[in-house]
Amino acid sequence: MQTSVTFKNLEPSDRIRSYVSDKLNRFDKYFHNPGEANVVLSVEKFRHIAEVNITGDRLTINGREETEDMYAAIDMVLDKLDKQIKKNKQKIRDHRPGKGKGKAAAGQAEGLDEEGERRVMIKNIEYKPMDVDEAIMQMDLVEDNFLVFTNARSDRVNVLYRRKDGHYGLIQPNP
Repeated sequence: MQTSVTFKNLEPSDRIRSYVSDKLNRFDKYFHNPGEANVVLSVEKFRHIAEVNITGDRLTINGREETEDMYAAIDMVLDKLDKQIKKNKQKIRDHRPGKGKGKAAAGQAEGLDEEGERRVMIKNIEYKPMDVDEAIMQMDLVEDNFLVFTNARSDRVNVLYRRKDGHYGLIQPNP
């Protein structure tokens, strides 16, 4: 995670800067793309204030805490941000857009029409580069049996499908 630390009314310290960076690296597991964190650490009389803004994956999270100890303020605001990120990611999983769409139309394309000719339904899709783990998560969100995507590592079109035993299969072209 790309981190910028700003000090207000406080002597800049590499120790605090590395502490914040190490703590923010635990949030990398929640983002598929590199995230960006802006941290402002300030002191007003006896109050130590930590403000953190994290941006990544079309998600912006803000947090602010103040205590009498800077390290405690940092820990408290990062715990608060952790809860917010988990809550937002759970909302995304629960939302499941497109549930039930396209299944009836796909069933109509099977079989033969009145003249005995085979009908083929053509569906144009937009696919974006993603890794296999993100494709599995996307497939679970939409609850489809397959997903076409561009593998971000190989830049090739892949097909991820759900097997009858509940596991996943991946079809990818040979190099």
